[in-house]
Amino acid sequence: MPKCELDAIDRRIVTELQTNARLSNIELADKVGLSPSPCLRRLRRLERDGYIDGYRATLRRGRLGLGFSAFLGVKINGHANDQALSFERTVVAMPEVVACHLVSGEADYLLEIVVPELEDYQRFLVDKLLNLPIVREVRSSIAIQTLKAGAPLPLAHLA
Repeated sequence: MPKCELDAIDRRIVTELQTNARLSNIELADKVGLSPSPCLRRLRRLERDGYIDGYRATLRRGRLGLGFSAFLGVKINGHANDQALSFERTVVAMPEVVACHLVSGEADYLLEIVVPELEDYQRFLVDKLLNLPIVREVRSSIAIQTLKAGAPLPLAHLA
């Protein structure tokens, strides 16, 4: 695991940005106790060094008509080959897939997919995922209610 070299001010910067990435540099500087110029230099360094991956809006799935979420455990035939890499590239490019993890246990991959409704899920599963030649088995769990998603990363271990 790479060593994390964030001092207390860097940690406050990333904590504040996880809460509200729309803060202006002046607002951010005020919250972390810096003047704007040093705050901006630190922010640019955090971006350049890969601590900050990007900025985006968190959208409400249901409000946008994406009320159906499922978690799919996918087993594939073979792992250390070009076909497995092709599977990964293909799945990552599918817009319905909002998360993809290589996992241990019964499944090889855990996918989170989001679609408008059950019929769209069926089309995704049958027409896209099960059409991939390397896919051996898919087990689905349907989300009944989302209690927490997209939460900020816990950073207490950095202190």
